[in-house]
Amino acid sequence: MPSSTSRRTALKAGAVLMALGVTSCTGTPAPSPTPGQDNSTPAEPAATFSFGTAAQPLGLDPALSNDVESQRITRQIMEGLVGVDQTTGKPTPLLATEWNESNEGRTYTFKLRTGVTFQDGTPFNADAVCTNFNRWFAFSAELRKQAPGSSFKGVFKAHSDEAGLSIFKSCTAVAADTVQIDLTQRFTAFLQALTLPAFAMASPAALAAGKADVLDQNRGGQALSVFATNPVGTGPFTLAAWGSDNVTLSSNKTYWGDRGQIATINFLAYNYPQTRLQALLDGKIDGYDAVTVGNFDQLVKRGKQIVQRDPFSVMYVGMNQDIPVLQNQKIRQAVELAIDKETLIRKFFIDNTAKATQFVPPKISGFNNDAPALGHDPEKAKSYLKDAGYAGEELKFYYPLNVTRPYLPTPEKVYAELSRQLTAVGFNIRPVPVDWADGYLQKVQSPGDHALHILGWNGSYSDPDNFVGPLFGEKNGEFGYQDPQVFSKINRARGLPDGKERDDLYHTINTQIAATVPAVPIAFPISALALSDRVLSYPASPVLNEVFTKVQLKP
Repeated sequence: MPSSTSRRTALKAGAVLMALGVTSCTGTPAPSPTPGQDNSTPAEPAATFSFGTAAQPLGLDPALSNDVESQRITRQIMEGLVGVDQTTGKPTPLLATEWNESNEGRTYTFKLRTGVTFQDGTPFNADAVCTNFNRWFAFSAELRKQAPGSSFKGVFKAHSDEAGLSIFKSCTAVAADTVQIDLTQRFTAFLQALTLPAFAMASPAALAAGKADVLDQNRGGQALSVFATNPVGTGPFTLAAWGSDNVTLSSNKTYWGDRGQIATINFLAYNYPQTRLQALLDGKIDGYDAVTVGNFDQLVKRGKQIVQRDPFSVMYVGMNQDIPVLQNQKIRQAVELAIDKETLIRKFFIDNTAKATQFVPPKISGFNNDAPALGHDPEKAKSYLKDAGYAGEELKFYYPLNVTRPYLPTPEKVYAELSRQLTAVGFNIRPVPVDWADGYLQKVQSPGDHALHILGWNGSYSDPDNFVGPLFGEKNGEFGYQDPQVFSKINRARGLPDGKERDDLYHTINTQIAATVPAVPIAFPISALALSDRVLSYPASPVLNEVFTKVQLKP
């Protein structure tokens, strides 16, 4: 196992953790492109950049696929109205150049960038924006069941079939370059939420031609639309090919912004950490994500660059209260008491990974320093099981195979240690390994027979609602968790202005979640990338907002 000293000798160039902040209006708007104004002509992108990933994308329609590898690719192809400042985390102009908030936080008016076209030649304008918002709002219950990776409901609470419950009210094209979004109630993190890949703009023509809401294609066991196999946005890269173990992107010749140095990106999937490492050492790739503890020493000894991201995710053990035995709080508490988080972190996570007792990371407003935690106490766990009348009922424990996530570097090893710890106090654990590509996410996030599972949540914008809202804001198939009081408090907190009252309410929410143990938070992991000497800089981001036009390569 790598030593702590050697792991700390690696280059640490992690991005600054995002600071909270919602502005009512942007600062200086970014200029729209105007032909003929620039006397210098940027060099045509010419480089090929190969990047190793831990898995194939599950789909390339970001509105319906929220896994890391899918979003890594769609961030290059599609853009939203609002971007993220790499240093401050505040919303920045992207397809919108400026915006105003009015009507007590219920109306946002966006001035759109002009002269921009989608990659199929369709103009980007206010009508296109409303086509996208109205599409997301109208997702049917059947479609949502087929594609549980949809993020709209987690942010806006409901779709058009439950319009009275939704925060989204309407989208209005005021003019070709002006769009108005009306909400039913204030949502403090609205601008930050718009930075999610899920709210990237797609070409209306491509959505229609690709029957984007008809999932009649199948790829690796995933139900997809034709559009999800060939997305069209306004971004700096276009999809060139999607093979069995690779995705190739090409520079968008009509892109409105800086195209950078890279003409071709090859995303190459390697299921195992050692194969990603070897591909880098052999010069087959220029970098890869999801460095594991087992790789760290070898990378250091070979003098490879390691770039660490600040922690912005939480790894947890989930419990499904639709399984009768787990409706007993003492049994869920026994699970927590049985787990030795410090051993798990020491064995399987990169140095400086912190132990978690709640689901909001420490540097985010709303983190509760005093959130209750039972700690590790195997004898007390046995006592709790006895008091609860646990009679050895079998608990199916789902865990993923052939994948590495930023929050879960080696799932099989983590599962094995967790299973050992739980079995030691008297739980009857039945392992259920599921290949990531065979729909692991859908299996554990949908109603089913999963009693326990391991997963994590990678924050996408810097607000506590992004963590507790999607996980615990309503009953879902992952946890079967039902606490109307917590649901109500989460809904209220997201509408409060930034400040002490909002922070205090999130403290209370974290305390209530921790006390009832719907899941056991294990760690706030450090994630890291490995890069070849060819790379001068890489835009590492805690929220994974890493667009490859910002990669700088040696000449």
